[in-house]
Amino acid sequence: MDNLTHSLVGLALGELTHRLLPQAPDPAQASTRRRLLLTTAALASNFPDLDLVLTSLAPAPLGYLLHHRGHTHTLLYALLQALLLLAALWLLWPAARSLLRTDAPARRGLAAVTVLGLLLHFGMDALNVYGIHPFAPFDPDWYYGDMVFIVEPVFWLALGTPLAAHVASRRWRRLLLGLLLTVPALFTVAGFLQWGSLLGLGALWALALLLTRRLGERSALLAGVAVTACFVLLQGAMAERARAELAAALRGHDPAVRILDLPLSAFPANPLCWGAIAVTREGPDGYRIRRGVLSLAPGITPAASCPAAIGGVNVVPGTAPVAWAWEEHGSVARLQALRADCRIDAWLRFARAPSLHEGSATDVRFGPPGLPNFSTLPIVSNTVQPCPAKLPRWGYPRADLLGLP
Repeated sequence: MDNLTHSLVGLALGELTHRLLPQAPDPAQASTRRRLLLTTAALASNFPDLDLVLTSLAPAPLGYLLHHRGHTHTLLYALLQALLLLAALWLLWPAARSLLRTDAPARRGLAAVTVLGLLLHFGMDALNVYGIHPFAPFDPDWYYGDMVFIVEPVFWLALGTPLAAHVASRRWRRLLLGLLLTVPALFTVAGFLQWGSLLGLGALWALALLLTRRLGERSALLAGVAVTACFVLLQGAMAERARAELAAALRGHDPAVRILDLPLSAFPANPLCWGAIAVTREGPDGYRIRRGVLSLAPGITPAASCPAAIGGVNVVPGTAPVAWAWEEHGSVARLQALRADCRIDAWLRFARAPSLHEGSATDVRFGPPGLPNFSTLPIVSNTVQPCPAKLPRWGYPRADLLGLP
């Protein structure tokens, strides 16, 4: 997920933890405890993304592809991150250090927001098509949720509205509440959201604001947590339906098709529209990658009406649930031969939908071939390239095409 969402989730966690703990007898202690929990939860919710400083260890794009969401996004290294964060707070914050020596609820709350903040970061990153490998080094494979878009405004409205509504300054409170509604509106005008999604987000904003004013911030935050949990469950169920629809469409065209993978990219605040990719095996030496859009309710929202700004996919209008925009036929032998180039071999430890279009290797999860994105690596022939060092050895997402176990 994006760091704004991680931060809002962390702040909601810190505020809710503070309000669920026994009230501190001293107002100064209560203020310090609240600031400590808010700060720690926000930092823990973003801490794993410090791996971005490691991306310079390898040439682009490999440094980003293999080091981001790397070791700091594993359960093994979560303990080290928690200890580093707690040690920094203890050493650099004298008031918090004094509070923790005498306040047992503050110590429990601090431990809870530190652990939960880190785990929530892993869990939220696991929801989208990018994936993580949380069990490395014992299991180097990638795990993908394929159910929530990486920038999801439902989290902003459900959790950010109660937080903004309790900002002390009236000017800042109005500004933040207005931004929470204005930003999705701008996204809609830019083509990233459907108008129906904007109406739903507006209703969520109004409900969250009403609950905050009627029941208080704690109840509104608990309701926000329930809304986001239900949204994730809904997206998970709809993703399963989308995958079944996609498989049925492929088998309807070719009953003997060998489906290897069906990566799905969710659309923001829209359970009906899905970015669809199909990786299939074609004959003894071929494979095919298709990219398009799937609608779970084509009578209401045809695939062609799903926001085209997401991924730059334009499809032909029609009534079919799946509309393909592009496809590429590849050679398994060529893909395997390219592993002799250590740069391509490293890239294949990330690529889930590898395209070798026009001399570039691109993972089409993040954009169509011909439009370079952060995953694009030029294929350089007949030259000796130095092998990148210090790269983690994650599992190959397309081990099935590379002939690997």
